[in-house]
Amino acid sequence: MAERNREQHVFDSELLPLPFGGIATFGKYPNTRELDQVDIAIMGVPYDAGVTYRSGAKMGPRGMRDVSYSVMNFNHNWDTKDFTLDQACPHIIDYGDVGYSYGSKATEVMFQETYEHAKRILTSGANLMTLGGDHTIPYGMVRAAHEVYGKLALIHFDSHQDCWPSYGNYSHANFSYDLWEEGCIDDKHSVQAYIRTDFPLDPGIPQPEYNIIFAPEALKMGPEALAERIKEIVGDMPVYLTFDIDSIDPAYAPATGTPVVGGPSSGEACQVLRNLDGINVVAADIVCVAPPLDSPAQQTCFVADTVVQNLLCLLAKARLNRKK
Repeated sequence: MAERNREQHVFDSELLPLPFGGIATFGKYPNTRELDQVDIAIMGVPYDAGVTYRSGAKMGPRGMRDVSYSVMNFNHNWDTKDFTLDQACPHIIDYGDVGYSYGSKATEVMFQETYEHAKRILTSGANLMTLGGDHTIPYGMVRAAHEVYGKLALIHFDSHQDCWPSYGNYSHANFSYDLWEEGCIDDKHSVQAYIRTDFPLDPGIPQPEYNIIFAPEALKMGPEALAERIKEIVGDMPVYLTFDIDSIDPAYAPATGTPVVGGPSSGEACQVLRNLDGINVVAADIVCVAPPLDSPAQQTCFVADTVVQNLLCLLAKARLNRKK
Protein backbone atom coordinates (compact mmCIF):
# COMPACT_ATOMS: atom_id res chain seq x y z
CA MET A 1 0.00 0.00 0.00
CA ALA A 2 1.21 3.49 -0.81
CA GLU A 3 2.50 5.60 2.05
CA ARG A 4 0.84 8.89 2.80
CA ASN A 5 2.82 11.95 1.78
CA ARG A 6 2.72 14.01 4.97
CA GLU A 7 3.60 17.25 3.23
CA GLN A 8 1.09 17.05 0.39
CA HIS A 9 -1.53 14.99 2.27
CA VAL A 10 -2.22 12.87 -0.82
CA PHE A 11 -1.87 9.26 -1.85
CA ASP A 12 0.25 8.19 -4.80
CA SER A 13 -2.55 7.17 -7.19
CA GLU A 14 -0.26 4.85 -9.14
CA LEU A 15 0.52 2.82 -6.02
CA LEU A 16 -2.95 3.07 -4.49
CA PRO A 17 -5.49 3.13 -7.34
CA LEU A 18 -8.98 4.22 -6.37
CA PRO A 19 -12.22 2.98 -7.95
CA PHE A 20 -13.32 6.43 -9.15
CA GLY A 21 -10.11 7.33 -11.01
CA GLY A 22 -8.11 6.06 -13.95
CA ILE A 23 -9.10 4.12 -17.05
CA ALA A 24 -11.87 1.61 -16.34
CA THR A 25 -10.34 -1.71 -17.29
CA PHE A 26 -11.79 -4.67 -15.43
CA GLY A 27 -10.26 -4.72 -11.96
CA LYS A 28 -7.65 -2.25 -13.24
CA TYR A 29 -5.87 -5.16 -14.92
CA PRO A 30 -3.66 -4.02 -17.83
CA ASN A 31 -5.38 -3.45 -21.16
CA THR A 32 -3.39 -5.45 -23.70
CA ARG A 33 -3.72 -8.13 -26.36
CA GLU A 34 -0.22 -9.46 -25.76
CA LEU A 35 -0.79 -13.05 -24.61
CA ASP A 36 2.72 -14.17 -23.69
CA GLN A 37 2.54 -15.78 -20.20
CA VAL A 38 -1.03 -14.58 -19.65
CA ASP A 39 -3.06 -16.68 -17.20
CA ILE A 40 -6.56 -15.31 -17.79
CA ALA A 41 -7.84 -12.89 -20.42
CA ILE A 42 -11.00 -10.90 -19.70
CA MET A 43 -12.81 -10.09 -22.94
CA GLY A 44 -15.88 -7.91 -23.48
CA VAL A 45 -18.59 -8.58 -26.07
CA PRO A 46 -20.92 -5.53 -26.17
CA TYR A 47 -23.72 -7.14 -28.20
CA ASP A 48 -27.47 -7.34 -27.59
CA ALA A 49 -29.03 -7.83 -31.03
CA GLY A 50 -30.36 -11.18 -29.84
CA VAL A 51 -32.64 -9.93 -27.07
CA THR A 52 -36.38 -10.63 -27.25
CA TYR A 53 -37.54 -8.20 -24.54
CA ARG A 54 -35.53 -5.43 -22.87
CA SER A 55 -32.28 -4.33 -24.49
CA GLY A 56 -29.23 -2.78 -22.83
CA ALA A 57 -26.86 -5.74 -22.40
CA LYS A 58 -24.50 -4.29 -25.01
CA MET A 59 -23.52 -1.83 -22.28
CA GLY A 60 -22.73 -4.70 -19.90
CA PRO A 61 -18.94 -4.84 -20.37
CA ARG A 62 -18.62 -1.09 -19.83
CA GLY A 63 -20.89 -1.11 -16.79
CA MET A 64 -19.11 -4.04 -15.19
CA ARG A 65 -15.70 -2.49 -15.76
CA ASP A 66 -16.87 0.76 -14.21
CA VAL A 67 -17.44 -0.71 -10.73
CA SER A 68 -15.09 -3.69 -10.93
CA TYR A 69 -12.14 -2.35 -8.96
CA SER A 70 -14.34 -1.65 -5.96
CA VAL A 71 -15.40 -5.31 -6.00
CA MET A 72 -12.00 -6.79 -6.85
CA ASN A 73 -10.26 -4.84 -4.09
CA PHE A 74 -11.12 -7.58 -1.57
CA ASN A 75 -12.13 -11.23 -1.84
CA HIS A 76 -13.46 -12.61 1.42
CA ASN A 77 -14.99 -15.70 -0.23
CA TRP A 78 -11.70 -17.07 -1.58
CA ASP A 79 -8.67 -15.47 0.06
CA THR A 80 -6.81 -17.83 2.41
CA LYS A 81 -3.21 -18.24 3.48
CA ASP A 82 -2.86 -20.83 0.69
CA PHE A 83 -4.70 -19.04 -2.14
CA THR A 84 -5.27 -15.58 -3.51
CA LEU A 85 -6.27 -14.84 -7.08
CA ASP A 86 -3.30 -12.58 -7.77
CA GLN A 87 -0.81 -15.12 -6.42
CA ALA A 88 -2.36 -18.00 -8.36
CA CYS A 89 -2.69 -15.98 -11.59
CA PRO A 90 -0.30 -13.01 -11.53
CA HIS A 91 -0.84 -12.30 -15.23
CA ILE A 92 -4.49 -11.37 -15.78
CA ILE A 93 -5.31 -8.92 -18.56
CA ASP A 94 -8.28 -6.96 -19.87
CA TYR A 95 -8.22 -7.92 -23.54
CA GLY A 96 -10.75 -5.25 -24.48
CA ASP A 97 -13.94 -5.60 -26.52
CA VAL A 98 -14.58 -7.69 -29.63
CA GLY A 99 -17.57 -8.59 -31.77
CA TYR A 100 -19.43 -5.29 -31.70
CA SER A 101 -21.13 -3.88 -34.76
CA TYR A 102 -24.61 -2.74 -35.81
CA GLY A 103 -27.19 -3.38 -38.48
CA SER A 104 -27.91 -6.56 -40.40
CA LYS A 105 -24.38 -7.95 -40.06
CA ALA A 106 -24.10 -7.52 -36.27
CA THR A 107 -24.61 -11.18 -35.39
CA GLU A 108 -22.31 -12.42 -38.14
CA VAL A 109 -19.55 -10.07 -36.97
CA MET A 110 -20.03 -11.11 -33.35
CA PHE A 111 -19.86 -14.85 -34.14
CA GLN A 112 -16.73 -14.49 -36.25
CA GLU A 113 -14.78 -12.15 -33.99
CA THR A 114 -15.62 -13.92 -30.73
CA TYR A 115 -14.54 -17.23 -32.24
CA GLU A 116 -11.28 -15.87 -33.65
CA HIS A 117 -10.25 -14.04 -30.49
CA ALA A 118 -11.35 -16.83 -28.15
CA LYS A 119 -9.38 -19.34 -30.22
CA ARG A 120 -6.32 -17.09 -30.09
CA ILE A 121 -6.59 -16.69 -26.31
CA LEU A 122 -7.22 -20.35 -25.53
CA THR A 123 -4.56 -21.60 -27.95
CA SER A 124 -2.02 -19.39 -26.17
CA GLY A 125 -2.61 -21.37 -22.97
CA ALA A 126 -4.59 -18.62 -21.25
CA ASN A 127 -8.10 -19.13 -19.97
CA LEU A 128 -10.99 -16.90 -20.94
CA MET A 129 -13.51 -14.86 -18.96
CA THR A 130 -16.04 -13.10 -21.18
CA LEU A 131 -18.26 -10.16 -20.23
CA GLY A 132 -21.51 -10.02 -22.23
CA GLY A 133 -23.58 -9.00 -23.97
CA ASP A 134 -26.78 -11.04 -24.22
CA HIS A 135 -26.95 -14.81 -24.19
CA THR A 136 -26.36 -15.11 -27.92
CA ILE A 137 -22.65 -14.57 -27.34
CA PRO A 138 -21.44 -18.06 -26.21
CA TYR A 139 -21.34 -19.51 -29.75
CA GLY A 140 -17.87 -18.26 -30.65
CA MET A 141 -16.28 -19.02 -27.28
CA VAL A 142 -17.78 -22.51 -26.98
CA ARG A 143 -16.77 -23.43 -30.53
CA ALA A 144 -13.21 -22.27 -29.84
CA ALA A 145 -13.03 -24.06 -26.48
CA HIS A 146 -14.35 -27.25 -28.09
CA GLU A 147 -11.59 -27.13 -30.70
CA VAL A 148 -8.92 -26.62 -28.04
CA TYR A 149 -10.21 -28.90 -25.25
CA GLY A 150 -12.58 -31.36 -26.93
CA LYS A 151 -16.21 -31.96 -26.04
CA LEU A 152 -17.30 -29.75 -23.15
CA ALA A 153 -19.54 -30.05 -20.14
CA LEU A 154 -21.79 -27.01 -19.89
CA ILE A 155 -22.68 -25.48 -16.53
CA HIS A 156 -25.50 -23.06 -17.27
CA PHE A 157 -26.95 -20.81 -14.57
CA ASP A 158 -30.13 -19.19 -15.86
CA SER A 159 -33.84 -18.73 -15.33
CA HIS A 160 -34.36 -19.92 -18.93
CA GLN A 161 -33.16 -23.04 -20.73
CA ASP A 162 -32.23 -21.11 -23.92
CA CYS A 163 -32.84 -24.36 -25.75
CA TRP A 164 -34.94 -23.52 -28.80
CA PRO A 165 -33.37 -24.44 -32.16
CA SER A 166 -32.43 -21.26 -33.99
CA TYR A 167 -32.87 -22.58 -37.54
CA GLY A 168 -30.42 -19.81 -38.45
CA ASN A 169 -32.44 -17.00 -36.81
CA TYR A 170 -30.21 -16.51 -33.81
CA SER A 171 -31.28 -15.00 -30.50
CA HIS A 172 -30.44 -15.36 -26.82
CA ALA A 173 -32.82 -18.34 -26.63
CA ASN A 174 -30.86 -20.78 -28.83
CA PHE A 175 -27.27 -21.38 -27.82
CA SER A 176 -27.71 -24.44 -25.57
CA TYR A 177 -29.60 -26.31 -28.30
CA ASP A 178 -27.49 -25.27 -31.28
CA LEU A 179 -24.12 -25.92 -29.64
CA TRP A 180 -25.30 -29.31 -28.41
CA GLU A 181 -26.54 -30.14 -31.92
CA GLU A 182 -23.15 -29.10 -33.35
CA GLY A 183 -21.44 -31.60 -31.04
CA CYS A 184 -19.59 -29.09 -28.85
CA ILE A 185 -21.43 -30.02 -25.64
CA ASP A 186 -21.93 -33.33 -23.86
CA ASP A 187 -25.52 -32.90 -22.65
CA LYS A 188 -25.48 -35.86 -20.25
CA HIS A 189 -22.60 -34.28 -18.31
CA SER A 190 -24.08 -30.78 -18.42
CA VAL A 191 -26.30 -28.89 -15.97
CA GLN A 192 -28.84 -26.11 -16.23
CA ALA A 193 -29.49 -24.69 -12.74
CA TYR A 194 -32.10 -22.34 -11.25
CA ILE A 195 -34.36 -22.79 -14.30
CA ARG A 196 -37.89 -21.45 -13.75
CA THR A 197 -39.41 -21.31 -17.22
CA ASP A 198 -40.46 -24.06 -19.60
CA PHE A 199 -39.16 -24.60 -23.15
CA PRO A 200 -41.32 -27.32 -24.69
CA LEU A 201 -39.64 -28.67 -27.80
CA ASP A 202 -41.23 -30.21 -30.84
CA PRO A 203 -41.21 -33.98 -30.11
CA GLY A 204 -40.31 -34.56 -33.76
CA ILE A 205 -36.79 -33.13 -33.36
CA PRO A 206 -33.80 -34.57 -31.46
CA GLN A 207 -33.86 -33.68 -27.77
CA PRO A 208 -30.81 -32.83 -25.63
CA GLU A 209 -30.71 -34.53 -22.24
CA TYR A 210 -29.46 -31.74 -20.04
CA ASN A 211 -29.62 -32.28 -16.30
CA ILE A 212 -32.10 -29.53 -15.39
CA ILE A 213 -32.29 -28.44 -11.75
CA PHE A 214 -35.30 -26.18 -11.49
CA ALA A 215 -35.20 -23.26 -9.09
CA PRO A 216 -37.50 -24.68 -6.36
CA GLU A 217 -35.36 -27.84 -6.12
CA ALA A 218 -32.10 -25.89 -6.27
CA LEU A 219 -33.21 -23.50 -3.52
CA LYS A 220 -34.34 -26.40 -1.34
CA MET A 221 -30.98 -28.15 -1.82
CA GLY A 222 -28.96 -25.13 -0.73
CA PRO A 223 -25.60 -23.97 -2.13
CA GLU A 224 -23.35 -26.80 -0.90
CA ALA A 225 -25.62 -29.67 -1.98
CA LEU A 226 -26.35 -28.01 -5.33
CA ALA A 227 -22.66 -27.53 -6.03
CA GLU A 228 -21.92 -31.16 -5.12
CA ARG A 229 -24.66 -32.35 -7.47
CA ILE A 230 -23.24 -30.24 -10.30
CA LYS A 231 -19.74 -31.59 -9.66
CA GLU A 232 -21.04 -35.16 -9.75
CA ILE A 233 -22.66 -34.54 -13.13
CA VAL A 234 -19.73 -32.82 -14.89
CA GLY A 235 -17.02 -35.05 -13.37
CA ASP A 236 -13.56 -34.22 -14.68
CA MET A 237 -14.66 -33.01 -18.12
CA PRO A 238 -13.47 -29.61 -19.38
CA VAL A 239 -16.21 -27.16 -18.42
CA TYR A 240 -17.61 -24.07 -20.09
CA LEU A 241 -19.53 -22.11 -17.44
CA THR A 242 -22.11 -19.57 -18.57
CA PHE A 243 -23.83 -17.37 -15.98
CA ASP A 244 -26.91 -15.40 -16.93
CA ILE A 245 -27.45 -12.66 -14.36
CA ASP A 246 -31.20 -13.36 -14.56
CA SER A 247 -30.56 -16.65 -12.77
CA ILE A 248 -30.38 -14.45 -9.66
CA ASP A 249 -33.70 -13.14 -8.36
CA PRO A 250 -34.47 -9.66 -9.74
CA ALA A 251 -34.77 -8.35 -6.18
CA TYR A 252 -30.94 -8.56 -6.15
CA ALA A 253 -30.12 -8.08 -9.86
CA PRO A 254 -32.97 -6.19 -11.55
CA ALA A 255 -31.11 -4.77 -14.55
CA THR A 256 -31.54 -7.58 -17.04
CA GLY A 257 -33.55 -8.19 -20.18
CA THR A 258 -35.89 -10.98 -19.09
CA PRO A 259 -36.14 -11.04 -15.28
CA VAL A 260 -37.98 -13.92 -13.59
CA VAL A 261 -38.94 -13.91 -9.91
CA GLY A 262 -38.09 -16.95 -7.79
CA GLY A 263 -34.31 -17.24 -8.04
CA PRO A 264 -31.54 -17.31 -5.45
CA SER A 265 -30.11 -14.31 -3.64
CA SER A 266 -26.82 -12.92 -4.90
CA GLY A 267 -25.07 -14.33 -1.83
CA GLU A 268 -26.50 -17.81 -2.33
CA ALA A 269 -25.54 -17.88 -6.02
CA CYS A 270 -21.97 -16.87 -5.17
CA GLN A 271 -21.78 -19.57 -2.50
CA VAL A 272 -22.68 -22.16 -5.14
CA LEU A 273 -19.79 -20.91 -7.27
CA ARG A 274 -17.44 -20.99 -4.27
CA ASN A 275 -18.39 -24.62 -3.64
CA LEU A 276 -17.69 -25.59 -7.25
CA ASP A 277 -13.98 -25.45 -6.46
CA GLY A 278 -12.44 -28.50 -8.12
CA ILE A 279 -14.22 -28.45 -11.47
CA ASN A 280 -12.08 -28.27 -14.61
CA VAL A 281 -13.44 -24.97 -15.91
CA VAL A 282 -11.55 -23.72 -18.97
CA ALA A 283 -13.68 -20.72 -19.98
CA ALA A 284 -16.60 -18.78 -18.57
CA ASP A 285 -18.92 -15.91 -19.33
CA ILE A 286 -21.45 -13.66 -17.65
CA VAL A 287 -24.32 -12.32 -19.73
CA CYS A 288 -27.47 -10.19 -19.79
CA VAL A 289 -26.30 -7.41 -17.47
CA ALA A 290 -28.10 -4.30 -18.75
CA PRO A 291 -26.71 -1.15 -17.05
CA PRO A 292 -29.25 1.24 -18.64
CA LEU A 293 -31.90 -0.60 -16.59
CA ASP A 294 -29.90 -0.46 -13.35
CA SER A 295 -30.44 1.77 -10.35
CA PRO A 296 -28.19 4.81 -9.79
CA ALA A 297 -26.39 2.66 -7.21
CA GLN A 298 -25.38 0.25 -10.03
CA GLN A 299 -26.72 -2.63 -7.98
CA THR A 300 -26.73 -5.24 -10.73
CA CYS A 301 -23.22 -4.38 -11.92
CA PHE A 302 -21.87 -4.86 -8.39
CA VAL A 303 -23.59 -8.25 -8.17
CA ALA A 304 -22.30 -9.21 -11.63
CA ASP A 305 -18.73 -8.27 -10.78
CA THR A 306 -18.88 -10.37 -7.61
CA VAL A 307 -19.97 -13.29 -9.80
CA VAL A 308 -17.04 -12.57 -12.14
CA GLN A 309 -14.66 -12.53 -9.18
CA ASN A 310 -15.86 -16.01 -8.24
CA LEU A 311 -15.53 -17.21 -11.84
CA LEU A 312 -11.98 -15.87 -12.06
CA CYS A 313 -11.11 -17.79 -8.90
CA LEU A 314 -12.62 -20.98 -10.32
CA LEU A 315 -10.53 -20.51 -13.47
CA ALA A 316 -7.44 -19.90 -11.34
CA LYS A 317 -7.99 -22.96 -9.13
CA ALA A 318 -8.55 -25.11 -12.21
CA ARG A 319 -5.26 -23.86 -13.69
CA LEU A 320 -3.46 -24.81 -10.48
CA ASN A 321 -5.08 -28.26 -10.48
CA ARG A 322 -4.05 -28.92 -14.09
CA LYS A 323 -0.43 -28.18 -13.19
CA LYS A 324 -0.32 -30.84 -10.46
